[in-house]
Amino acid sequence: MENITLQPTMPNPLGGSEAPADSQVFTPKGVCAKLIRFKVENNRISYLNFTGGCDGNLKAVSALVKGMELEQIINTLEGITCGKKNTSCADQLCKALHEYMDS
Repeated sequence: MENITLQPTMPNPLGGSEAPADSQVFTPKGVCAKLIRFKVENNRISYLNFTGGCDGNLKAVSALVKGMELEQIINTLEGITCGKKNTSCADQLCKALHEYMDS
């Protein structure tokens, strides 16, 4: 049987799945999502959850970027727009990652 490490979690105040207690929180602007929670381990996304927004699409984005290096995510998703908006939830994720990397 393999060893499993359980991380403490905290309820997401706006609903959705529980996030690791040490996850980062970013409030996106100009999009339907109201909150982005993410965790970085070894310069890779290990957890990502959007609250609000297009549920299926954002679950897909979360699944696709899990395990990816931050720079690769930024190079792939930065600048993507949504409808007539000049940003998107994916672009806002990139802003969150820039902010994380600059801190």
